Amino acid sequence: MPGPIEVIEKRLDALTKPKRKMGRPPGPTDVTIKKQEIRAMILARFAKRIDELVEAQMDHAMGVNYMVLREPDGSFTRATNVAQIDAACAAGASAFKIFTQAPNPQAFVAIADRAIDRPTEHHEVTGADGGPVEMVARLAAARKRLAGT
Repeated sequence: MPGPIEVIEKRLDALTKPKRKMGRPPGPTDVTIKKQEIRAMILARFAKRIDELVEAQMDHAMGVNYMVLREPDGSFTRATNVAQIDAACAAGASAFKIFTQAPNPQAFVAIADRAIDRPTEHHEVTGADGGPVEMVARLAAARKRLAGT
């Protein structure tokens, strides 16, 4: 039978030993690390073409103009370079058509949100019919229900 000092030492050891940790261990998981790697890869590609992307987004926000060329067989193709446009102009007015796509307000909002920060959104919390939130009565009713069980 252990003496009183040994019992105290055993209890102190139990109190001072690191306890087994429960739950998920701290730190990133493999999935999180993989997501971070993918995000870094996408960000690097995005950074290389940021000027082109911003310019395209600005064009989209202001409306997009494009030229469609009429082929000899009657089909239409989109003009993709200056040489095609010059050839269409030399052929006469019936060989091409210019279309305009309406400006896109969502594209403008996206640019503005990133350039000058998204404005803060205000949220109002109200009770029934726009009145005050009746938390005191709800908490009292909940306490009463719990006390009865």
